[in-house]
Formats: sequence, structure tokens, C-alpha cells
Amino acid sequence: MDSSPATTAGGGGTNIMVSQSSAASPMDSSAAAAAAATSVDDPKQNLTQVINSIQKTLALLHQLYLTVSSYNVGSQLPLLQRMNNLVLELDNMTRLAEKCNSQVPMEVLNLIDDGKNPDEFTRDMLNGCIAKNQITKGKTDAFKGLRRHLLEELEQVFPAEVETYREIRSASAAEAKRLAQTQNMLPNGDAKS
Repeated sequence: MDSSPATTAGGGGTNIMVSQSSAASPMDSSAAAAAAATSVDDPKQNLTQVINSIQKTLALLHQLYLTVSSYNVGSQLPLLQRMNNLVLELDNMTRLAEKCNSQVPMEVLNLIDDGKNPDEFTRDMLNGCIAKNQITKGKTDAFKGLRRHLLEELEQVFPAEVETYREIRSASAAEAKRLAQTQNMLPNGDAKS
């Protein structure tokens, strides 16, 4: 006689024996995934586990859809089991997601809600950074031009002071360069990488 637990279902004088197999069910794999998640603190691994849980949930939803679309009285128990598996997997997904610390900008979520490609956000951000970089570069070039123009004008009026300024400036730059090099050197003389 089979020693595995059995469940009876049905009504109206009809009993259906459903044997629970020892094969791993989605509940067991969810518990195993949750146990594995507690022992791993790697963010990439946590994200992979959440993605796997999402895929399992989608598969369970598909199975549930198939069961509901061909529903009859005999499929009540498989329907309930699939619903329970879905609830357990959603619970597992929630537990796994708590360990993920991924921040998604609201603009990306809004684009997804609007049915647009989230890559548009990346492209727009990149284009915005390029535009701001060009503006900043223009400002720095303008200040460099102003500095050069002021030095030329000052050199015409105060040539000795400008020469002294340039000597002080070059000595200061050489000292800064030397200091930067010593900070990047290890006690044995090797450069830090």
C-alpha cells in the first residue's frame, strides 16, 4: 500500500483520490530559494533570485489561466493547488525583493506605465548630460579666454607684476604636481594604481 498521504475530493457520491507526489512542487522550490536567499548577501544574486521568482510567478499565472479557461468540477482541486502555489510564490517574491536595494527612477516607471520603452529615459538622460557638459565647457572656455585677455592687458600696463605672478603660479603648480605624485607613491616607491 502507498504510504504517501492522499487527499479525497469531490461530492455527490464521487470521490477522487489525489496522491501527493514526492516530486518538488513550486512551494518546495520557493522555500529552497528563500533559504538560499538568507545565506547570500550578494546584491546581484538577490536580484537574480527575484527575477527567477518573477518568472515562476508568470509561469504559475499561465497555468492558472489554463486551468480556469478549461474549468470543470473535476479541476477544482488543481485550481486550488495552483492558486495556493501562486500565493506562496508571491510571498516568496516579496521576501526576496526586500533584500534587493535597487532604485528605479520614477520617470522610468512612468514611461513603462505609458507603454514606452524605458531606454528612452536612458537616452534622454544621456542627451541631457551631453548638453549640460557642452554648456559647462563653453563657460570654462569663456573664463579661460577672459583670463588670457586680462593677463595680456595687465602685461601691457604692469609687465613686472605679471612676470612675478607667472613665476609664483608656475612654482605653485610645480609644488602641487610634486605633492600629488608623493601622495600616489607607496613607501617602497611604487605608484598607487
